[in-house]
Amino acid sequence: MSALKDQLQSDLTAAIRSQDELTMATLRMALAAVTNAEVAGKEAKELSDDEVMLVLTSEAKKRREAAESFAGAGATDRAEREQQELTVLQRYLPAQLSDDEIRAIVTEAVATVAAQGTTGPSAMGAVMKIVTPQTRGRADGGAVAAQVKAALG
Repeated sequence: MSALKDQLQSDLTAAIRSQDELTMATLRMALAAVTNAEVAGKEAKELSDDEVMLVLTSEAKKRREAAESFAGAGATDRAEREQQELTVLQRYLPAQLSDDEIRAIVTEAVATVAAQGTTGPSAMGAVMKIVTPQTRGRADGGAVAAQVKAALG
């Protein structure tokens, strides 16, 4: 079992003992998502820490988008709950990159691809191939793609 999944399990046990309803519900949801990812596909397999991190990143993104949707629709109580769940999930995620850090990674990748002779919007795929492993789990993919597009355009 991955260390991260073990941590989620032990924190869930602690939340149950302390009767922390928010943490308990959020961790149950996260562990269910991890289990679903483990049994998806042809055969069940245990996820590595990196794969568990990707599942948690996906769940955090869902919470962020739901909070924005609820806030836009005027359902502030539901938006607040989604934001609280996001805060619980962020305890298990690496620190997010700032816009300046993303920009530095993108600039370096664009320079690398340009040195290979590819420039302009057609280099988007090559740049993303370099940038994605460096930002996975630490930055929103849409924000990274937007910065790459801006740097190439």
